[in-house]
Amino acid sequence: MSLPPFLRSLLKKENRYKTAYGIIGGLFLTWMLFLDSHSFLTHQELNREIEQLETRKRELQNAIIEDKKAIDQLQDIDSLEKYARENYGHKRKDETIFIVED
Repeated sequence: MSLPPFLRSLLKKENRYKTAYGIIGGLFLTWMLFLDSHSFLTHQELNREIEQLETRKRELQNAIIEDKKAIDQLQDIDSLEKYARENYGHKRKDETIFIVED
């Protein structure tokens, strides 16, 4: 049985160590990049999730700032009454409100 020249050159005594190191190194890289629990792919997914969470955090912080401004404006009784009239249709006891739609 004759081996192809490629395999014969790999199995020569002086090339056995290089071949073994190459195979072991390739297996190690494959394991670390794709199969390990701390693999490159897992890190990429986690980084994407972190970016999404940071974006969501910024959006929520902006919403909090806007809500604080609204709360500060509603501390005044006149502003509170105006807000209630505009958004909830509140009225005084002896008052009639007509809603005109465009």
